[in-house]
Amino acid sequence: MATKPKSSKKAPAKSSKADMLEYYRGMLLIRRFEEKAGQLYGMGKIAGFCHLYIGQEAVVTGMQACLKDGDQVITGYRDHGHMLACGLDPKGVMAELTGRSGGLSKGKGGSMHMFSREKNFFGGHGIVGAQVPIGTGLAFANKYKGGDNVSVAYFGDGAANQGQVYEAFNMASLWDLPVIYVIENNQYAMGTSVARASAEVELFKRGISFEIEGEAVDGMDVLAVKEAGERAVKYARSGKGPYILEMKTYRYRGHSMSDPAKYRKREEVDDIRSHHDPIEGLKAQLVEDGHATEDELKDIDKEIKGIVKDAADFSLESPEPDPSELWTDVLRETETA
Repeated sequence: MATKPKSSKKAPAKSSKADMLEYYRGMLLIRRFEEKAGQLYGMGKIAGFCHLYIGQEAVVTGMQACLKDGDQVITGYRDHGHMLACGLDPKGVMAELTGRSGGLSKGKGGSMHMFSREKNFFGGHGIVGAQVPIGTGLAFANKYKGGDNVSVAYFGDGAANQGQVYEAFNMASLWDLPVIYVIENNQYAMGTSVARASAEVELFKRGISFEIEGEAVDGMDVLAVKEAGERAVKYARSGKGPYILEMKTYRYRGHSMSDPAKYRKREEVDDIRSHHDPIEGLKAQLVEDGHATEDELKDIDKEIKGIVKDAADFSLESPEPDPSELWTDVLRETETA
């Protein structure tokens, strides 16, 4: 009998002052980092594709707070925020964006192809939906090795229509793999409304035919994300199999820096910014609960801006990769006699 997906409506449980301040700092770091990346792109310092995460910060921040050492994360091309949330050095992330040797992939991966085995961050994938079967494979490895680690595979509403996603769902459910599928539904995929591209717009229901539990979450509320993430991680870690979380979120910029986003009205974006911004929402709650003053939060913002400035300076001062690096980190067939 198929499981019944659910949509979470109740208010999230209260979090401690320390946790809330940590979430605030984490989201603010992603926001300021991405704003700076957008500036560098406009100056011609970042080339190629550049997909910003502005507006979606609560999703990865809340989910990362649910994980432990050894858990793995994998995502698509909108990956800068995920790397920062995994604890990677902003300098290395920014230097990778500018194609410098100080980057996390030695300046050879760029915006969409970053990786860190140290932090169990497995990309950064430019092919839509390709990360989902790989994330499922990571979960298979976890189960095969006998531990209780989980993998988290992030993908968007556009990728939710990819065939390989459903092949992964089937295997994950069949083998009870410890994977959490996080659908970052930012409403527009590459530029088409989810209502125009998907027959079933409640994406958390996509696992019904595979008997996968799922729920919809307010992805603009980091505390709601954290609470739902805890349920999903506990479920997967206990051996019950995969879990789907549809994060209802929103990106403020276009699909990439080259997208003018003319498919939506400016009033819509302004309304989300004014009434549902994840950072401003948490900021208001911190002040209301007496956890921080406006001045204290301004000091945090000033500190974060300093970290991002240092990262930008490092990314521009770091040298370009030496030509000798062209053939390193490339899998080549061994020559035979």
